[in-house]
Amino acid sequence: MASEGQTSTEYIQHHLQNLTYGKLPAGYTRYDGTVLEQSTWTMAHSSQEATDMGFMAVHLDTLGWSIGLGLIFCFLFSRAAKKATVGVPRGFQSFVELLVDFVNNTVKDIFHHKNAMIAPMALTIFVWVFLMNLMDLVPVDWLPLTAATIAGDPHFFFKVVPTTDPNATLGMAFTVFAFMIFFSIQQKGLLGFVKELTLHPFHAGKWYIDIILIPINLILETVSLIAKPISLGLRLFGNLYAGEMIFILIALMFSAGLVLGLFGGVLQWAWAVFHVLVITLQAFVFMVLTTVYMAMAYDIEEEH
Repeated sequence: MASEGQTSTEYIQHHLQNLTYGKLPAGYTRYDGTVLEQSTWTMAHSSQEATDMGFMAVHLDTLGWSIGLGLIFCFLFSRAAKKATVGVPRGFQSFVELLVDFVNNTVKDIFHHKNAMIAPMALTIFVWVFLMNLMDLVPVDWLPLTAATIAGDPHFFFKVVPTTDPNATLGMAFTVFAFMIFFSIQQKGLLGFVKELTLHPFHAGKWYIDIILIPINLILETVSLIAKPISLGLRLFGNLYAGEMIFILIALMFSAGLVLGLFGGVLQWAWAVFHVLVITLQAFVFMVLTTVYMAMAYDIEEEH
């Protein structure tokens, strides 16, 4: 809930600001009025400082939670693999086998080529994104207040949902995009990949007409190609950011009196139940689209 002396706007802005580490230039006037004598790498103590740190700033909370959740995923699944038996699976092993079979069957339905990397990548994406999304179900004040108490700073920034940071979602999306380009060139050759960008969708078969069509094709295909990772990353970010914003707005009701507080509790529970579907669906969509893009990288036009 909003702390005393903090407006609703300040409360929302505080919860949406990442813990940022970056470089401030010499002569910069900081939040407390001090002026830096030289360029300094430091923690941002306001949203304006975080903005002024520029592109090279690092969101420590996003990195920390995403890496930590990734390690938890690796630990749990590796432990399940080591303890796997040939008998009837039980407990967590049964859940892991069910999940692996589900992802494997989904990949087989979409990706009709041979690449031992695709199914494990799809499983990693689904579970990792799901775990990052799952952090949205933790009450919005619990972990930030805990972090602020440990740091001794009531205004300590601390976001706990990595997928509400476009740097994380777009980072994953552009990694998928890089694999897509790599497999496209690997399967079609560099010349084949260039032909795909310049001779589709319009191709007359006559060189003097194709020369005119090549710039048009290149623009259309390049826009379509770049739109894939951007839409993939922004879709995940947008859905989780909206979900987090709703949780924050509901949390504001707890400081507005007993009646609104009780109503807020009901709304929070109802939205959390619905949001379980959202976080699972978004992880599934990210996995499926990644697999689709890998299949597109393998598709050769002449084979159809």
